[in-house]
Amino acid sequence: MIINDVLKALSQLSDPRFRKVLFMGLGLTVALLVAVYAAFLGFLNWVTPDTFSLPWIGEVTWIDDLLSGASILLMLLLSVFLMIPVASAFTSLFLDDVADAVEAEHFPHLTPAPRVGLLQGLKDSLGFLGVLIGANILALVAYVLVPPAAPITFIALNGYLLGREYFQLIALRRLGPEGAKAARRRNAGAIWAAGALMAAPLTIPILNLLVPLVGAATFTHLFHRLEDPSGRTSRNP
Repeated sequence: MIINDVLKALSQLSDPRFRKVLFMGLGLTVALLVAVYAAFLGFLNWVTPDTFSLPWIGEVTWIDDLLSGASILLMLLLSVFLMIPVASAFTSLFLDDVADAVEAEHFPHLTPAPRVGLLQGLKDSLGFLGVLIGANILALVAYVLVPPAAPITFIALNGYLLGREYFQLIALRRLGPEGAKAARRRNAGAIWAAGALMAAPLTIPILNLLVPLVGAATFTHLFHRLEDPSGRTSRNP
């Protein structure tokens, strides 16, 4: 059933409302990655001397170029982790737009949901972002101690965290704070599984750019399938 939610989300990528959010989200993501990369490259250039001498080799002038080239590969790797806070920021900025587009297409019988609001969304997402970053820093210990289990740990941890965040914000629009918490407790297993499906592509550079949009749409379908507040189902089963 969760796969069907993902497929429905993917099938709507051609929707003009989705394309607008996608381009805005891609702009945000690329801007963040470029800014971080520029800062990182500037730091490398600052700490690395232009030339220095090595015994038996003489003057070395190519270390700076080597580090600059290697930094590109490093940033592709770091993008896996950078996409986690990007996905969180995306929910606060664009989740209402994505959810509205999904509901207009698949749940036309519903009345428009109150928008969470930018300030409230930012407040919630910043709080969640702190938890998310802290949890991933602690998880680095597990990655180092048990390297073979690192991918599973990453997906399990971030699947739980992202699933919790996406579902909470989607449910908040229809059920309010207390109702959203209760719905999250009732459907904890399904939310975790769907979050894990969203977390896995975060490890794949380029593909991970689509995760925030597809994730928001997927959890809109998931919420209405599990907790349809009107008691009716989607017109597109």
